[in-house]
Amino acid sequence: MGLSFYYDLMAPATTTANELSEFLCGVEELAKSLGFSPTTLLSVPFDTPERRTFSKRLGGSFVFHDAKLKGAVPPADDQIWNYDPASGDCRLIPEYGVILVLTDERGSEACFGFFRYPGEIRDIQGRVVVDTGLQDTWRFRDFIDSPDPRYRKIVEQFVAAGYALQVKDEFSSAE
Repeated sequence: MGLSFYYDLMAPATTTANELSEFLCGVEELAKSLGFSPTTLLSVPFDTPERRTFSKRLGGSFVFHDAKLKGAVPPADDQIWNYDPASGDCRLIPEYGVILVLTDERGSEACFGFFRYPGEIRDIQGRVVVDTGLQDTWRFRDFIDSPDPRYRKIVEQFVAAGYALQVKDEFSSAE
């Protein structure tokens, strides 16, 4: 069993993509000073099948469960993936992302930022199946399997700005 550093980030929906980009520009400057290279800041809609597939690479898919999805008419595939009609589980595909991608000296990438997820899941006929409760937030959840203190400094920026909903560092509790 390995250890991980988890972070769950959130910003109010009233925060604009430009405001989040400005915040992430500051985080990017810190990341560069810490030795991350290259760094990439993205502000992109996930409005095509190719872009939705790309969003999966960014690691921010949101695991969602609701009993209303059990045995339901199949949800529209432009909103979810890994749908399990028996359990009602799926992963939500973001509609928009403001994401900072950092690359370490080994070429490993880590992502930090914010995604807008659909506020409701619709079936293939366009009918609302379930409200996700995510219409009022920008969210991003991920983890890193590294004790590298630079990642903690990055996440500290989100904490200081009030954008961290939860941070769990299994490395610090293992010491």
